[in-house]
Amino acid sequence: MLDRTTPPAVRKPEAFAVREPLCIRLSNGIPVYTFSADGNDVVRVDLLFGGGRWHQQQPLQALFANRMLREGTRRFSSDCIAERLDYYGAWLELACAAEYTSLTLYSLGKYLPQTLDVLESVVKEPLFPQRELEVVLENNLRQFLVNSSKTEFLALRKLMNALYGDDHPGGHCLCEADYRSVTPDALRRFYARYYHSDNCSIYLAGQINDDCLRLVEKHFGQEPFGVRGTRAGRPDCLPLSSPEESFFVEREGAMQSTVRMGMLSPNQHHPDYLKLRVLVTLFGGYFGSRLMSNIREEKGLTYGISAGLLPYPGEGVLTIAADTACAKVRPLLREVYAEIDRLHTEPVSSEELERVRNYMLGEMCRSYESVFSLSDAWIFIHVSGLGKSYFSDMPEAINTVTPEELLSLARKYLRKEHLKVVVCGEKPKDQPTHQLTNS
Repeated sequence: MLDRTTPPAVRKPEAFAVREPLCIRLSNGIPVYTFSADGNDVVRVDLLFGGGRWHQQQPLQALFANRMLREGTRRFSSDCIAERLDYYGAWLELACAAEYTSLTLYSLGKYLPQTLDVLESVVKEPLFPQRELEVVLENNLRQFLVNSSKTEFLALRKLMNALYGDDHPGGHCLCEADYRSVTPDALRRFYARYYHSDNCSIYLAGQINDDCLRLVEKHFGQEPFGVRGTRAGRPDCLPLSSPEESFFVEREGAMQSTVRMGMLSPNQHHPDYLKLRVLVTLFGGYFGSRLMSNIREEKGLTYGISAGLLPYPGEGVLTIAADTACAKVRPLLREVYAEIDRLHTEPVSSEELERVRNYMLGEMCRSYESVFSLSDAWIFIHVSGLGKSYFSDMPEAINTVTPEELLSLARKYLRKEHLKVVVCGEKPKDQPTHQLTNS
């Protein structure tokens, strides 16, 4: 009988290979990356266009140029688009990132002729109608105003502003006036500049066959589309961090305080980035991390606390996030600083490092187990400008990093004097606000 008192042995992956996509080109030059898998008759189609939030000429221009694509075209009204996709069991997602925008269609393979017909119209002939734009803007403005009452939203916004500055696309604080300034003409200008076949790539995942490829060629490959010529380059935006180190954002009536800490960090192209990921995971990147073990499990100062790396263009951001009672803010900050000091002075034990390695390698294996997640991984590689060696470099960095290297990385990058601290919550009646963020 199976002995359930003995856990199974930990086995590391002996070789880590991530499946590469099959790449073809349509007649108009658009690259198509395919990940085929037998099984359910489901196909995911991703269309990516270079140019995102960091390329726009005014706030929200990229977001709403993307969001308005399904709000009416020359052939279909917004209601018709929604009804047709719903009738065929399809789902269309629109997303806007820092460097690109995307349209993602989930469809049954047998209905691809109908759903790709709608997607083609959405991509090639949107109208950006004024009435529909007003409705979309009003709905999004209401959601923005709701979010503006939440401590986590206010704290993160203030942190990004402190790190990047008012004039940087990563640091601009949106306001109601930004929503009121969006016009159909502004969206059409962004669309004309970036939504064309020279600036497009397509990713197909699921049950991909010859019929599927012929349909993609028919709808997106036979002729060039859009105002061709402009390709989105790497955004050249320099951060201008605030000289202040700590900030308090008052939110009257808040049940608890949100704490956000952060600093600028190396991006994915930096030679230290992969091993820095190991350090940040050990520090606060999983449930057994230093921050969780100390501040949640031992001290009971928060339900959860985490640290992570946000891979923005240029310089990324290392963040620390937690929520706690107003009276516990200062003790929580002291413990965060204490854990940083430990990483500066004490080499990580071999047992703890091995535990982090096993966790990170296990997460990598889970991340690439389906064709949809494989497609996401290669989209990340391509939009980030990384090479396929990233998939072998990452496990190598995890397996070879030493306690001495982690000590050096902590002293180099995890610096208390570089941390910006934002606390958002109700102001205590008996304590000055500057004492909330200064230990």
